[in-house]
This record gives sequence, C-alpha cells and structure tokens, in this order.
Amino acid sequence: MSEIALAWEWAKGITAPIVGSTKIKHLESAVNSMDVELTLDEVNYFDELYVPHPIIGAINQNPPEGTVVLDRK
Repeated sequence: MSEIALAWEWAKGITAPIVGSTKIKHLESAVNSMDVELTLDEVNYFDELYVPHPIIGAINQNPPEGTVVLDRK
C-alpha cells in the first residue's frame, strides 16, 4: 500500500516525500514505489479518496513567518 501512496505523490509532482523507515522492508517499499506508474484515471481516483486533515503536533506550534505572537505560554 505504501508503494501506491508514494507513487501517487510522485505522479502529483511531489518530488521529496518524507519517508520514515524503521525496517529495511519499509525502505525497500519506498524505493520500489519509484517503479510504479499510475494512469491519470488512477491518480484522479486517489485524489477523490484523499481527505486533508488539520495539522496537529509540534508543527502546528510554529506560526508562519511574519506572524506576531502576542502571548505564548
């Protein structure tokens, strides 16, 4: 499944997806994704399934550059 997800990102022009690997097989799967070619219909199908979610965690604590923070505890 991760091979399809990464191939979908490649097809959309995302050239540097962040891959976290704790096992060799995960890294091998990421590398194998570069050999998967999705059709335009397949890319569109996955686009329809994708639902963005709100950012959570540490990255959400970093306001965009130029943001004035008045009170940070």
